[in-house]
Amino acid sequence: MAPGTNIGAASPVGSGGEDITGTIGEKVRNDAIANIKSIAETRGRDIDWAVSTVDKAVSSSALDAVAVGAVDGIATSLEEVRRKADGQVVKVGAVPVTVDIADAPFVDLSMNPFQSILHLLSDPNIAFILLTIGFYGLIFELQSPNFVTGILGAIALILAFIGFGSLPLNVAGLLLIGLAIVLVVLEFTVTSHGLLFVGGLICFVLGAFALYTAPGSPTAPDVAVATPLIVFMATLTGAFMLLVLVTIVRSRRSGLAYAGAYGAGGTSTVPSGSEGVVKRALAPLGIVYTVGEEWSARSASGSEIPAGEAVRVVGQEGLTLLVEPAASIEPAGQQVTT
Repeated sequence: MAPGTNIGAASPVGSGGEDITGTIGEKVRNDAIANIKSIAETRGRDIDWAVSTVDKAVSSSALDAVAVGAVDGIATSLEEVRRKADGQVVKVGAVPVTVDIADAPFVDLSMNPFQSILHLLSDPNIAFILLTIGFYGLIFELQSPNFVTGILGAIALILAFIGFGSLPLNVAGLLLIGLAIVLVVLEFTVTSHGLLFVGGLICFVLGAFALYTAPGSPTAPDVAVATPLIVFMATLTGAFMLLVLVTIVRSRRSGLAYAGAYGAGGTSTVPSGSEGVVKRALAPLGIVYTVGEEWSARSASGSEIPAGEAVRVVGQEGLTLLVEPAASIEPAGQQVTT
């Protein structure tokens, strides 16, 4: 045993740590006593001490365990374990075997790729990052369906929940983060002047701090998302949302400006006198490019106008412009004399 450790306290209890009562409790207790007694007899250990660990939940320190013969000794390093084990006689089956490990090397068995992935996913920070990336992917998919962000987001969420399977996940923290995502999505469709965004950011930070529960025992490691990571992800989320809000505001403003160019019936108009270029020959219908976009057009006189010819708008019928070659129209204010 290592210094400062203890052994014993092998009394059977229920899955929640409660005592097992009634006939089933006696059966479990007697079976455990018989099992540990058999092991002690086979290994040549103190039978009374072994039985007491089950019957009375006795636990002994390393020194006491050595004194009663429950263990062979105390070692502070692997080298000391090897030195003390060398020369011991053990039984393999019924055959006595002398341990000869004086020159045996120590070999570290590394994790295989699958175990390495699981170990990485069980990191509380990695699981939190995957959860956040998964939600981002779903948000992008909802705003701009493209399947790629949706699939990547779903994979990230699945990997995050695989990691949560070996972590003390707090459902309340997970719900807070989920609420934050809902508020962010609503910000895209509801005019809240940024209130939903602020509420979502607060829920995100609170959910990150409360994502994992406190350790169940004093010896268990403390599992929590690193504070610098929470600050970084919150800042990144805030910057992303500000970018989205600015884009939405600009889109709404441009929409208002675009709407201003339409008549009451919703039909866009092009000011008379606007100049353009024929993109597809007017014979008499064709396409012209003017005021920054392409329009259906026809020659006002019914004559054919070839592609590449400069034209000027003289009228409009619905979404079809009436045009004439720019060279055939007298400039405004010019008088013709004969």
